[in-house]
Amino acid sequence: MNNKAKRELRIAIQGGYGAFHEIAAREYFETDNIEIVPRETFKDVFKTLKERESDYGIMAIENSVAGSILPNYTLIMESGKKIVGELFLRIRQNLLALPGQEINDIKEVYSHPMAILQCQVFFESQPGIKLIESVDTALSAKEIRDKKLKGTGAIASDLAATKYDLEVLAEGIETNKVNYTRFLILSDNGTIEPDCENNKSSLVFSLSHKIGSLSKILSILSYYDMNLTKIQSMPIIGKEWDYHFYIDMVYDDCELYGQAIDAIRPFTGEISILGVYKKGRKVL
Repeated sequence: MNNKAKRELRIAIQGGYGAFHEIAAREYFETDNIEIVPRETFKDVFKTLKERESDYGIMAIENSVAGSILPNYTLIMESGKKIVGELFLRIRQNLLALPGQEINDIKEVYSHPMAILQCQVFFESQPGIKLIESVDTALSAKEIRDKKLKGTGAIASDLAATKYDLEVLAEGIETNKVNYTRFLILSDNGTIEPDCENNKSSLVFSLSHKIGSLSKILSILSYYDMNLTKIQSMPIIGKEWDYHFYIDMVYDDCELYGQAIDAIRPFTGEISILGVYKKGRKVL
């Protein structure tokens, strides 16, 4: 997305400066003319959007290795914010520490649970290191710098290493080298109508307890040439064994897309379009 606005866009991210969310934000907007607004949690990102302290929010939704971040689906639905774009970012994890140390000096490593999960094989060869979960990759790096923690490492990006003057003790420690995280860009100004400028849609719906109810929905979408790229179920709190189904789909014909949405409405208890946007690119 090219942006030539004179005013800096304020982008709320989960995590600190140097987080993968910051890298994704700069890649998506393709400009340095943005101001990163760090927030500790995903809930805080939505609060920042609600209070209009940022123009956009960016949020990881799934990783090719670790899977979906399930609570974030609910956050999107409950927030009323719309998905206006996406980006698939290649994640390269690194082991960072204060300068002058070696891997054998490290006794504890802090990072976000998903980052730890992505690097399990590397740390299996380092049995002397204790892995400890934290709220964020970059904030873990920042704490090492701020508190001058020797014998302590963080799993984080090379951008975090640069921002916090840390040394990369081991680079590319992720288990799967085809490791991508999908980020969603959120705003008040998204569209939910069929739009021929776009080719992807995210929606959520519930179903009644009837035999074949989900099968009917999927058959209809197939009939209208909708390419499902994601389907995720989440329990509806307070309704035993009832589920919301989150679906992402890509389409070539916006008129067929509109017809497909109209065709499935009678078979859903409720349906909400979370956003209509352009299919995201991969950043290596």
